[in-house]
Parts: sequence; C-alpha cells; structure tokens
Amino acid sequence: MKKILFATLAMASMSGAFAQNPIISTWFTPDPAPYVHNDTLYLFVDHDEDDAQYFKMKDWMLYSTTDMVNWTYRGTPISTATFGWATQGDKAWASQAIERNGKWYWYICAQDAKSGMDAIGVAVADSPSGPYKDPLGKPLSAPGFGYIDPSVFIDDDGQAYLFWGNNGLWYARLNDDMVSFDGDVIEVTSLNDENAFGPLVMKQDYRLNKRMLKTNYEEGPWVFKRNGTYYLVYAAGGVPEHMAYSTSDNINGPWKYGGRIMDEAEKSFTIHGGSVNFKGRDFMFYHNGMLPNGDGFRRASCVEEFKFNDDGSIPHIPFTRHGVATPAGTLDPYKRVEAETMASGFGLKTDRKAGDDHYLTSINNGDWLRLRAVDFGDRVPRHFKACVGTAKEGSAIQLRLDALSGPVIATVNIVPTGGVDKYQLQSAEIVLPKGVDLSGVHDVYMLFQGGEGELFDFDYWTVE
Repeated sequence: MKKILFATLAMASMSGAFAQNPIISTWFTPDPAPYVHNDTLYLFVDHDEDDAQYFKMKDWMLYSTTDMVNWTYRGTPISTATFGWATQGDKAWASQAIERNGKWYWYICAQDAKSGMDAIGVAVADSPSGPYKDPLGKPLSAPGFGYIDPSVFIDDDGQAYLFWGNNGLWYARLNDDMVSFDGDVIEVTSLNDENAFGPLVMKQDYRLNKRMLKTNYEEGPWVFKRNGTYYLVYAAGGVPEHMAYSTSDNINGPWKYGGRIMDEAEKSFTIHGGSVNFKGRDFMFYHNGMLPNGDGFRRASCVEEFKFNDDGSIPHIPFTRHGVATPAGTLDPYKRVEAETMASGFGLKTDRKAGDDHYLTSINNGDWLRLRAVDFGDRVPRHFKACVGTAKEGSAIQLRLDALSGPVIATVNIVPTGGVDKYQLQSAEIVLPKGVDLSGVHDVYMLFQGGEGELFDFDYWTVE
C-alpha cells in the first residue's frame, strides 16, 4: 500500500499538485488556535489519537511558523496529567493561549474527575513551549454542562475576557492575574435571537434529551476585535457544523448575526478555529478530516487566507487544498533547521515530549517531507548536513529540488549511530546536475530510504 501511495504522490509532485491543507501531517490536530507574538505565529492544538473511534484526546500540542507555509513542531507541553483535577488520559478538548507581561496562559477544557462535568482550566508558563504548571489545582470556574471551548481576549483597555460554551455561551472578566475572574460568570441570553445568532435550527437538546428548535450557535467561540468592532466566530448549525459569526460594538453585546463564513468541513461533522492577522494578512484556521485515515474523530488543522470586505464583514471563505498560496517569508537553509519543520510530509511522526528538544521519529523507507520557500540566495552551498540518531545501516536521505521527483542534489548515506540519543552530524557533498540552478528560492524535498522497519531519528539539518 505504501508503494502505491508513494507512486501516486510522486506523480502528483511532477504536476505540481501537492496540497498544503491540512497544514500538519504528522499528527491529527483539531481545534487550531493561532496566536501571533512578535514575528512568530504559534498554533495551539488538541490531539486526536491515531486509533480514535470516538473522541480520544490525551494532550495538547504546539506548532509555530514565521512564513505561514513551514510549520515547526514545538512539543507536547501539556496533557491531562498537567491538571490533577481532570479525568486522566482522555477528554483533552479545545484550548486557546495568550501571552501577557511575559507569562503564557493556556486555557483548556477537560472533564472534572470529581463531578464528571465539563470544566475550564488554565496552565501558566514563562515561554510558549513551557514548562507549564496548573497554578490553581482546580478548574478556573465551577464545572458545568457545556463548559468547553475557551476563547481568551484582551481588549484595548487591557481588560481580559474569557468566553466559552457548547449549546450555551458564557463569559467572564479576568483579573490581571489571568487565572481568576473579576465578578460573576455571565450567560449570553440572546442565543435564540435570530438577529443575534442566525436562524433557529432543529437539533438535539442534550440537557432535555429531545429534539427542538434551538440557536444556530453551537460551540467553539473565537473572540477578536478589529477597527473597533468585536467579532465572535463560532461553530454553528448543529451537526454537521459550519462556521458563522456575529459582531457587536460592545463586548457585552448586543450581538448582530453576520452570516455563514465557512461550510461544513470535509470528512468532519465538527469545525473549529479562528481568525488572526499575521504580517498584515488575514487567515482563518479550521479543521477537517482530510489527512489519510482521517474522519470526524481524527481531524487535522487547515488554514485559508482571506480579506475582510470594505464594510468589515467577513466573506464566505471556500476550502482549498493549496491553503496559503504565497508564503509570508522564506526559510534560511544556512541556519540550523529543525527536522520537525515541514510544509507537508508522508509517513512521519514527531516525539510527544515537552520541552524544546524535538525530532522526527518512526522514519521508514519511502517517507518524505517537503519545505517551501527555501532561500539559497546567490551562494552555492557545497554540503548538506543532517544530524541523525539510532540509525540503521543502509539508511539514506536524498535532497531533491522543487519536486519529489526533482533532481537529486545530495545524498547522505547514513553511518549507523548506535544507541538512543547518540546523534551524529553526517554530511554529503552537494552536486548540481547539469542545467540545475540552486540560487534563489526553491521547494526542497527530503526522501528517506533504507531497508525494512524504522530507519533512524532525525534532529536537524543545514547546508554550508
């Protein structure tokens, strides 16, 4: 099966037909929550297990990008084990994070083990990758039915708010410490107002255990502000969900329905994400089930670029396979590039560790990764270097230019490295075939080769 798929992918590369969506190919990563800090966009995601037949979620992962096309795995900083009050090993649901005064606050939802109810928690760290700790040792608020999908927002005056809710919408003011509420939890009572949240739909009321006309709003609020207007993006319409939004001149409402902005996600009955502006461009994140073996319980992060209408409304945003067509920057191959940085890949996994030291693992013959917008400038590098560990004899990394079937410009024939953590920097000469110009910006592919079974772990690479 892998040989057949590899041949198909090779043919696709020759026609330039590689997709960028989903943007993470190593794990299933639902509920993407982007956050811009300085020149980096951080993507906080949940994690559907590979064998999930229902929602099966143990931890939360972190990725980052500076160019919107190459994504670097930054670790698995928190899990249900971070929260002693939570049901362990499952129900690690949607989250969102934010930085304030040098501290990072990661708001999550999980199941309160004592009551069995949904609950919002928060973990705090000095950097986006952690280490994170639960400062409260308990949920941020009393658990309640539908208390999931937190969205954090800091207004222009410095006041922070937390919104959340499934089949209900609640919010509260956060104190300056970002881990306690200033006042009571407020319920948004206009959910069944069609002017506020769109047409009522027939769907299941799980609290009353019957079908009835209910609000268009379903779950997954995402709150932001633009040009003085508050935007509330959310999953809508019941199951299957689409994405819609409402706006207000006041964070406390009243809200005005803005319409549908994304249709039902492909191969997924849920959709969840949010909008962010990065380097002067607007992007909408969401998830679908379009990774191999994906479905409604194994979902993957995606992104589309869009432009607000002149009146500030959000247009309908179509799904695409290509995702972000124009990179927002380039990748420098003369600096250390983490092996877990890629635009897309096949067959690859990363570790599931916390901290800042990560690597690609479970590499097999025929696996590959792609990097976009790699800028070699006007220099001609002479060597390709790869830091690998636990390598098997006969393993190799082919460096190919512009396509998976493109010209081979270097091959590192890996020398076995021995035991765990014995990483070695191994190199190969870069030899350009006749007529191949390496200067400027290119896509780069790495094709992994070897015998049966797992070949090696891959830490980082560079050219010089």
